[in-house]
Amino acid sequence: MARIPIGIQLYTVRSDLSNDYTGTIRKLARLGYEGIELAGFGEISATELKTLVQDLGIKVAGCHSPLDQLKADLNRVLDYQETIGNHRIILPWLSEEIQEKGRDGYRSVGEFLGELSEAIAPRGFSISYHNHSFEFVPDGEGYFLDTLLEAGKRNQVKSELDTYWVKHGGADPVEYIRKYKGRIELLHIKDMGEGDDQPFAEVGSGILDWDSIFDAAEDTGVEWYLVEQDICPGPPLESAEKSLKYLHKRGMLG
Repeated sequence: MARIPIGIQLYTVRSDLSNDYTGTIRKLARLGYEGIELAGFGEISATELKTLVQDLGIKVAGCHSPLDQLKADLNRVLDYQETIGNHRIILPWLSEEIQEKGRDGYRSVGEFLGELSEAIAPRGFSISYHNHSFEFVPDGEGYFLDTLLEAGKRNQVKSELDTYWVKHGGADPVEYIRKYKGRIELLHIKDMGEGDDQPFAEVGSGILDWDSIFDAAEDTGVEWYLVEQDICPGPPLESAEKSLKYLHKRGMLG
C-alpha cells in the first residue's frame, strides 16, 4: 500500500504568509512538509509558485476557492491551478444565507458542484466540499453534509473531510471516512484539545483517535493528509512543527 503524503493547509500560517509568502513556504518545506494546500490563490503568479514548489521538491495538493469565485471566474481558477500542477479544487465554506435555507440550500450546492464536476473533469480537475460543524445540525432527516454529498454523488463530488469539525459536530470522523470511501482525496487532520471549549490542538496532542482515523484513511483511498490548525496557542509555525513531529514519530513521513 502506498504511503499517504503529508501536507499543510496554508490557512494555518496565514499571518506568516502575509509577512513573507515565499519564505514561509520555504520554512514549511524545511520542516518536512511534502505539500501545501492553498487557502485561495494569487499572492504570487502561477509561474512563480510553480518554480518555487519545484525547487523545494513539494507539491500543491489542492486549493480552496469560494463559491462566488467558482461561479464568476472559473477559468481563471483552473488556468492558475493547471500551471502549478494542482488538479483538486475545494469549496471551503458556505455563506450564512445558504445555511439558513436548510436542506434545500445544501442540496442546491451539491447539485451545483455536481454540474461543476462534470464541466471541469475533461481538464483533469476534481471538486470537493470542505465541511465545518454547521453541516451536522440535525433536522430530523439526518445531517446536511450527507444531503450535499448525495446531491453530487452521480457526478463524483468529493468530500474534503475535516476530522476536528466532524467531531465538533457530534459525529464520528472514522465513521465518516469509511462512509465516503473513494470520495475523500484530501483529509484534514486536525486535533481537538480537552475541555468544554473544544480548542484546536496540534495533531497527536488532543482527544481524537488517530490510530483508527489513519487506519480508515489507508483503507478508503485517501490521497493526502493535510494538517490544519485554525487557531494556534503560539507561533503557527511552531504548531505546524509539533504536528509534523508527531507524524514523524509514527513513521508516516518519507
